[in-house]
Amino acid sequence: MSPPVAPPGWSRWLVPPAALSVHLSIGQAYAWSVFKPPLESALGLSGTQSALPFQLGIVMLGLSAAFGGTLVERKGPRWAMTVALVCFSSGFLLSALGAATEQYWLIVLGYGFVGGIGLGIGYISPVSTLIKWFPDRPGMATGIAIMGFGGGALIASPWSAQMLESFGSDSSGIALAFLVHGLSYAVFMLLGVLLVRVPRAAKPVASGPSVVEGVQVSANSAVRTPQFWCLWVVLCMNVTAGIGILEKAAPMITDFFADTSTPVSVTAAAGFVALLSAANMAGRIAWSSTSDLIGRKNIYRVYLGVGALMYLLIAVFGDASKPLFILCALVILSFYGGGFATIPAYLKDLFGTYQVGAIHGRLLTAWSTAGVLGPLIVNWIADRQEEAGKHGAALYGLSFTIMIGLLVVGFVANELVRPVHPRHHVPAPRQEAVDVERQQPESA
Repeated sequence: MSPPVAPPGWSRWLVPPAALSVHLSIGQAYAWSVFKPPLESALGLSGTQSALPFQLGIVMLGLSAAFGGTLVERKGPRWAMTVALVCFSSGFLLSALGAATEQYWLIVLGYGFVGGIGLGIGYISPVSTLIKWFPDRPGMATGIAIMGFGGGALIASPWSAQMLESFGSDSSGIALAFLVHGLSYAVFMLLGVLLVRVPRAAKPVASGPSVVEGVQVSANSAVRTPQFWCLWVVLCMNVTAGIGILEKAAPMITDFFADTSTPVSVTAAAGFVALLSAANMAGRIAWSSTSDLIGRKNIYRVYLGVGALMYLLIAVFGDASKPLFILCALVILSFYGGGFATIPAYLKDLFGTYQVGAIHGRLLTAWSTAGVLGPLIVNWIADRQEEAGKHGAALYGLSFTIMIGLLVVGFVANELVRPVHPRHHVPAPRQEAVDVERQQPESA
């Protein structure tokens, strides 16, 4: 499947909607916490066990993005979006079979392993293409697309909750909800497959910069630089801090205020998940666009430094004030989303556009690590604290302290980022040759 080249006069503003159709679909992963209580009740699972499909999905996201990044660069966005569609939808269908037969391992295999591959390939499928279309505003461009991944749960959370209410929260109701998800997302993602295009030239806007201007570094060289590994730590710490709240959002807010005069209902908890998704989505476009103005390093100083302060406020005062808890959580999730949307532009600044999609894919192994680390810290500690007889906000105090420490580590790593040494740069003649070689089969 050759990358579809845009015809003369094609508007670059048609590409972000194509990316959004994929990212809004795979962003359903952020609504997994809505399924946790029904699965725990129907299949007799612990909080740690019910987090496994989500954790494996994030692991496979990072691994498939890392190993498939170069292939996505070579075969183009339409191929990648097609693979994402097949894997992500098939994952839901396998999960539906697992729920219907009460075979939890099938849900882990379907949603976590197969669906996780769809997450990874789908996530990186439009990023390189968007940067090539918008070399003048890379932060905004990637923010628009990746905003969809953060906002997917804004749709999926109430939708899933309504289906579980209508179909029932037993194993058969969960199975039917998974089935509807798989079929619906297949149709929606198909829109992106049909719409996406790659630019005809290295300078898509006559008055703008060329895609190949500035420093260019190959993916193989990038992973040998300290800059890559500093950004790996930055992304891992920021994601761990955000995903720790997001994966357990619904039960967490319920626990925090269970012993107060204003407990949180199941419906309100699902609404909280939707609010977090809105903050996640808004942060992706707002903060990444801001990074075009103030710089990537400065915006990560905000994500990591202010994020640590928000966690401290929740740990100390969160159970005393529901508005404060919600506000701090929303800020943390906006930074979480902003970090994802800004990292491709940060990579473009340091390594250029030559193989930025492949570099981005390899960096997403940090997300795989965080996808295990964040939920494991929060769920495992909460389970241990509950066994020790604690309840309410006391279940999360230690895990929040750990999150503050991780954000400080990320802050230090960001401070260590410097320009890439010239020895890693790709010579200009090689860049031009590769660009010409890439364009010839596309134009045929």
